[in-house]
Amino acid sequence: MIVAIAADHGGYELKTKLVDYLRELGHIVYDLGTHSTAPVDYPDFARAVAAEVRSGGAERGILICGSGVGACIAANKFPGIRAGLCHDSFSAHQGVEDDDANVLCLGARILGVELARELVRIWLGAAFSGAERHCRRVAKVAAIEKEFLKERQ
Repeated sequence: MIVAIAADHGGYELKTKLVDYLRELGHIVYDLGTHSTAPVDYPDFARAVAAEVRSGGAERGILICGSGVGACIAANKFPGIRAGLCHDSFSAHQGVEDDDANVLCLGARILGVELARELVRIWLGAAFSGAERHCRRVAKVAAIEKEFLKERQ
C-alpha cells in the first residue's frame, strides 16, 4: 500500500519510527515532513497528506501531532478526507471498516511507540465493509461536504 505520512514537531520522533516500521511491513512510504523538531504548524502537514490522499497518490495517510486532535481537525476540512483520531485498537479497525477512514491521526504525546505501531498495523490491515448501512452513512457525510462547498461558491 502507498502511505503518505507527516507530522509536526511534536510528532516528528514518532513519525520517524513509524516510517521505518511501515517500510518493514512492505509499504511504499511518502514522508511529507517535518524533518526535525523545529517548531512548525500542523495544518501545513495535514494539507500535504490530504492532498496526496485526495489525488490518489497515496491510498491512505497518517498524521501525527502532539495530541492528534489538531491534525485530525485540519485534515477533516478537506473534501473526501475522513480522518480519525485513534488511540485504541477498536477505533483503528472500526474507523476503516464502518466509516471508510482514509487518514489515521495519532497523538505522539499520548501513545508509546509499540502501541502506535500496533494501531498502524491494524488500521492498514482493515478494509471498508461496504455494508449498505455504512455506505449510506459515508454518502451522507459526502453530501454534507458538498452542501457546504456549494455555499462557498
